[in-house]
Amino acid sequence: MCGIAGYVGDRNAVDVVFDELVKLEYRGYDSAGVAFLNSEGRITVLKKAGRLSELSLLIESSRPCSSSAIAHSRWATHGGPTDINAHPHLDASGNIALIHNGIIENYLDLREGLVHRGHQFLSQTDTEIAAHLIGEEYEKGGTLEDAVIRAAKQLRGAYSLVLLSLKEPGKIVAYRRPALS
Repeated sequence: MCGIAGYVGDRNAVDVVFDELVKLEYRGYDSAGVAFLNSEGRITVLKKAGRLSELSLLIESSRPCSSSAIAHSRWATHGGPTDINAHPHLDASGNIALIHNGIIENYLDLREGLVHRGHQFLSQTDTEIAAHLIGEEYEKGGTLEDAVIRAAKQLRGAYSLVLLSLKEPGKIVAYRRPALS
């Protein structure tokens, strides 16, 4: 089962969210990653297939310090358990990082439309499709929340999303669409 963590505050957010992934480790996973706002004003994504110890080595070698971070541990559903398919994923501009639990049922149709509009994808995941779709909506204006709500109207399935944006530092947005009964 996937795990999600997010933090905004005075402590080192990367340490906080990684510690939360460790607490969720008993649930099982095949890859994990973290995204944070770095000191250069960009989003850094560190992710790795395999054990959390592999991600820990990446984090230790880069010595990140940030007040905002999101993290994810994943069981592969769309795309195998690889570094590229691990979450978080960025939108086309690199201004939004997204993690996701659940399944976006219409991701192939959405992907086709995004490719037609010029998007290129690195992974085989439905998560990257959602990131690009939300990024498109964000470019239309409004807040990150507005973009998520507009994009969610196009996403079918049961899922949870957690995002951070360079344009709105100090904020994490979460959205949940439960399964229809």
